[in-house]
Amino acid sequence: MAEDLFLAARDAMARAHAPYSKFPVGAAIRATDGKIYAGANIEVISYPEGWCAETTAIGHMVMAGAGKIAEVAVIAEKMAKCTPCGGCRQRLAEFGTPATKVYLCDNTGVVETVTLADLLPMAFETEVLK
Repeated sequence: MAEDLFLAARDAMARAHAPYSKFPVGAAIRATDGKIYAGANIEVISYPEGWCAETTAIGHMVMAGAGKIAEVAVIAEKMAKCTPCGGCRQRLAEFGTPATKVYLCDNTGVVETVTLADLLPMAFETEVLK
């Protein structure tokens, strides 16, 4: 099942806008309804104001009406097994579960599979605010 997510993330990475960092990243999310939403990092000259590939993919998922992440793949052109940054880990946790699979990829495919709990063991939980 992870192969289609890897391909979607790799295709998204090809559309990254990373003129400053020169570090293209792609991400693909499979929502619980089975649909795939992809995104790439997009940088602007006001460097911290850009957004990550995972954030872009989450935005596409939410705008399409999906609400929960089943699994996600992340790939970076210059780094094998690129993990989501800290902010994106929390964003993914917001829409996933501790058991949500995260596929860390290189240019050939999935290199390692971890869970959101592995990446962010003490995530803020939305239930606390209810």
